[in-house]
Amino acid sequence: MKIRIAGTANDSIVDGPGIRFTVFTQGCPHRCKDCHNPQTHDFNGGRTEDTDQIINMIKENPLLDGVTFSGGEPFCQPLPLCEIAAKVKRSDFNIVTYTGYTFEYLLENADSENHFAELLECTDILIDGKFISELKSIDAVFRGSTNQRVLDCKKSLDEGKAVDYMI
Repeated sequence: MKIRIAGTANDSIVDGPGIRFTVFTQGCPHRCKDCHNPQTHDFNGGRTEDTDQIINMIKENPLLDGVTFSGGEPFCQPLPLCEIAAKVKRSDFNIVTYTGYTFEYLLENADSENHFAELLECTDILIDGKFISELKSIDAVFRGSTNQRVLDCKKSLDEGKAVDYMI
């Protein structure tokens, strides 16, 4: 399966707990002011990559604690990300997904065409909400602005409401 990405980071320590392989998806409808990754906004930018190649890069790194899907907006390409998650996930290996959408928006608008539900199901930790420059904080762990939430996606789905992830 193909995915359009801006790039990858082999050993990130800022995109979730532990050492992470981060996939930066290409294309974002939010275009947040002062975005950390503005080069990811253009849906025609970046490059097309085969998901198997990304999976192989992940499997080659024995130091990883998990994989992070960042952006761009990962929910614009949920199926290839689900394929990556399914092929690399193991009991001690978690998936973090960043999104400019809120958990509530994704849950309410999930349907068979946009595949939001599938990516939510593949996600262990969801960091949701648009980046708001005026709320930027270096104290917001794994977040750029204080309005963004770090959610336990599995518990949130089970309860049908946002449940904080304990960092």
